[in-house]
Amino acid sequence: MQKSDLIKKLDMLKKPKVLVIGDFAIDEMMYGKTQRISREAPVLILEHSHTNVILGTASNAAHNISVLSPGNVSAMGAFGKDYHAPILIKALKDAKIKTNYMFEDKNRATTVKTRISGICSHSITQQVVRIDRQTTSPLSKEVENKVLSKLEAAVKAHDGVVLSDYHLGFLTPKIVKNVIALCKKHDKIIVADVQKDFEKYAGVSAITPNEPDCEEYLGHEVETDKDLMRGGEKVIKKMGIKNLLLTRGGKGMALFSLEGKGAAPKVTNITTGKVALAIIPAFNKKEVFDVTGAGDTVVGIFTLALCAGFSALEAAITGNLAASIVIRGFGCQTVTLEELKKELEELEQWNF
Repeated sequence: MQKSDLIKKLDMLKKPKVLVIGDFAIDEMMYGKTQRISREAPVLILEHSHTNVILGTASNAAHNISVLSPGNVSAMGAFGKDYHAPILIKALKDAKIKTNYMFEDKNRATTVKTRISGICSHSITQQVVRIDRQTTSPLSKEVENKVLSKLEAAVKAHDGVVLSDYHLGFLTPKIVKNVIALCKKHDKIIVADVQKDFEKYAGVSAITPNEPDCEEYLGHEVETDKDLMRGGEKVIKKMGIKNLLLTRGGKGMALFSLEGKGAAPKVTNITTGKVALAIIPAFNKKEVFDVTGAGDTVVGIFTLALCAGFSALEAAITGNLAASIVIRGFGCQTVTLEELKKELEELEQWNF
């Protein structure tokens, strides 16, 4: 694969329509300057300076896609009947994410992660405390039925689906089962960002777990190349999927694919039946600032690229490249097409 060919191909990311289904949330970033210690209790008093609202969890995955394919992304999730509900919906709309498949559930809290950070003279801003507002119980049957009634129309209207499961109750077994069946029926790409309950997502096109979660699923650590190959092959065959994109932190990524058109190239000295493996090194290892939301970036961009006709390897490289850019900023970040092109042009690690 020539790097110049992939650079030209990046413009194709503007076209696909992607549906993101899962647990949507906002990150409320509150900042203040330290004043003094309270007389009421041994705690800091911060004078509030400003608050930023950032899209997190499934919202972050959708936002990453929307920046590259604006107006072509739809969100399907739930929000509560509370103060933060309109803030979430406005933040999604501001990011050019369609919200007509978002459902109100008066028995749930709109998911909000509030991070309070402070700064004093001659110091850097530091997080003081985090407050989570969330509901982890499954959707009520009433809301679940409303979701199920809209699924087929939503799936048909898009080129692919991202399942973003933060275990906050939206992706019930029934919803997941129906989405997978509909994607197969209508020949749509479906990618799941899996942390646990792997087999709940059997039959999707691809999954994007991190290595520790995959090790827990396998029941053993991945210490050698042979462990890696056997583990990936086991997951591929057991779950009936075409691709496994394993994120490995500082070690980069490992892409396992069923052999055939668009499969990953085999790595020297690692062979197996019908599963091929490509090792993708970590790009930009020296400039890591904050890995928050990097997994959302990977699943979002990987899915968008697959929907644009990229091979699994091209899509994985693009997702890896995007993640290497967003981890340079604080909190959940996104990446533009121009940034992707520039980073790819300057990338020296190229052996694909």
